[in-house]
Amino acid sequence: MNTTLRSLNTPTGVEIKLIEGDITLSDAEAITNPANSQLMHGGGLAGLLARKAGPDFQTESSQWVQEKGPVSHESPAYTSAGDLPFQFVIHAVGPVWGSGDEEEKLAAAVRGSLALADQLQLKSLALPAISTGIFRFPVKKAARVILTAARDFSLEKELSALQEVQIVVYGTQPAEIFQHVWDEMRS
Repeated sequence: MNTTLRSLNTPTGVEIKLIEGDITLSDAEAITNPANSQLMHGGGLAGLLARKAGPDFQTESSQWVQEKGPVSHESPAYTSAGDLPFQFVIHAVGPVWGSGDEEEKLAAAVRGSLALADQLQLKSLALPAISTGIFRFPVKKAARVILTAARDFSLEKELSALQEVQIVVYGTQPAEIFQHVWDEMRS
């Protein structure tokens, strides 16, 4: 079960929610998959999404890379959601901790996901704590980057189709860290 921990309505009409729970249970129109540049969904959340979405999910992802090349941090890919209850899955490439310039790469992945959701005329998008799992990005640093990028994008997009951004964090400890950072940023 997903629990909304914090919520903010921006002056541009975009609501940003911090949610603890399972991103596959989100009520958003689309979700973001923390992917690698080749869209090979083997481990972590990407592997879980691939298993839940069914075999066409990986097939469609591989076809994207064959046709358009590796996915960058700034320009996510998107596919159908397969057996998942979403219109699309946006595949954002998060940085591996220790690869250099990780904070800017993570911010670019979040901004790119939100821009693509807007381009697809989606009203809502759920984002996980990108790169904090198998890519080992420290949760507190990731929270600051993800929350800042979501807030800044929302403030810049007055005429955006996007009305709701859900940041869905799995696990009590990471959720507490995100809440703490959220509260620091609001004070």
